Amino acid sequence: MPSAVALIPARAGSRRVPGKNVRMLAGHPLIAYSIAAARESCLFEAVVVSTNDEEIALVARRYGAEVPELRPKSMATSTSPDIEWVKRSIGILDAARRRPELFSIVRPTSPFRGADAMCRAWEALVAGGDDADSIRAVELCKQHPGKMWRIEGDLMTPLLDQPAGVPLHSTQYAALPEVYVQNSSLEIAWTRVLDDHGEIAGRRVMPFLTQGAEGFAIDYPEDWEAAERMVASGAGTLPAVTTSAVR
Repeated sequence: MPSAVALIPARAGSRRVPGKNVRMLAGHPLIAYSIAAARESCLFEAVVVSTNDEEIALVARRYGAEVPELRPKSMATSTSPDIEWVKRSIGILDAARRRPELFSIVRPTSPFRGADAMCRAWEALVAGGDDADSIRAVELCKQHPGKMWRIEGDLMTPLLDQPAGVPLHSTQYAALPEVYVQNSSLEIAWTRVLDDHGEIAGRRVMPFLTQGAEGFAIDYPEDWEAAERMVASGAGTLPAVTTSAVR
């Protein structure tokens, strides 16, 4: 089985949902569920949290993740690209002779993505061998881009080029081609992609279709309220959490 690590980005400073990574959801900090899912999957030799915040680091270690350093401020802004902290995290592992063949980005904002989803995505990517660079979670797009517009002054222009005949924006949804949108729940890539392409996904990306609440993400205050309702109603299942301190 290829060696792999789970990388969990947990930057402090969210403006939309302040303190979300360590905010309590159903008795545990939000980040605990992604750590628990990664550990339960038994796919990863290490679960590593990348954060710029000491409190998040303490919580992450308490729930069983490694935090080798605090992320530099230059890599912890709201516009910092993932490639920066991912390459830095892999570089730290490489220096310790722990460079993995695969890495997975497991974002804390998707608490209902469990170990089963990770295993399904892993199996699909590994089965493909070198045919793909990575696999990324997607779901059917509810708002079709064929019906999206750009506003330019007092007028609008379609986002997409329109075909001859009936334009996409005037076509029934059932007649439009299926389009998928990525969600933030899961990404797995071969580590070679970082050097080969200088990006986290590469050029040949496999789709991983999330099921049920797996693709749900907490990005806005109303999402947090929705997550609490999903837990209460059973519409979303959280991974089982245990504490296991790691230095």
